[in-house]
Amino acid sequence: MLPGRLVADDHAPYFERYTSLVTEDDLIDLLRRQGEAVPDALGTLDDAQAGHRYAPEKWTVREVIGHLTDTERVFGYRALALARDPGADLPSFDENVYAAHAPHDRVPIAALAEEFAALRRSHIYLFEALDAAAWNHAGRVSGGPGTPRGMAYILAGHLRHHAAILTARYSVPLTA
Repeated sequence: MLPGRLVADDHAPYFERYTSLVTEDDLIDLLRRQGEAVPDALGTLDDAQAGHRYAPEKWTVREVIGHLTDTERVFGYRALALARDPGADLPSFDENVYAAHAPHDRVPIAALAEEFAALRRSHIYLFEALDAAAWNHAGRVSGGPGTPRGMAYILAGHLRHHAAILTARYSVPLTA
C-alpha cells in the first residue's frame, strides 16, 4: 500500500529540507529506484575516487555512503518502531558521532554501496507490508512528531540531498 502524501506532524519541521525534495506520487517506486542507483553509480569508483574529500574537514565519498547507510538504518528502525508501537518515543542520533566511530573509510566502496542497497531493499519490504493505519501511527522522534510515512519520505529526500552533493562536490553521478 502506498503511504500517501505527507500531512502535518509526519515529521519535525527540520526534516522538510529533505522531504521537500520528494515530489513523486509513488514513494515506494522512488525508494526502489534510489536503492538500485547507489551501486550503479558507485561501482566504478576506484580507491582514490572513493577516498576523495572536497575540503579538508569534509567526509570522503566512502564516509558519505556510510552516513547514508547509518541514516537508512536509523530512520528505517524509526519507521518500524512507529508502525508497530503507536506512541513510541524514539531518541535522536548525532550523525557526526556515528561517523567518528564508524569504519566506513576502510571499507571498499563497492561493499558500502551494496550494503546500502541491501538495507534499502529490506526497508522496501517493510514499507510494502504496511497498511493504511500503520502508515499513520504517530509517535515522537527526537522530541518532535513522527510517523512511518514521515520516516520513509525523509529516507528518500535525505538520499536525494546527498546525491546532489556527491554529484556537485565529488563528481559522482548519482541520480536519485
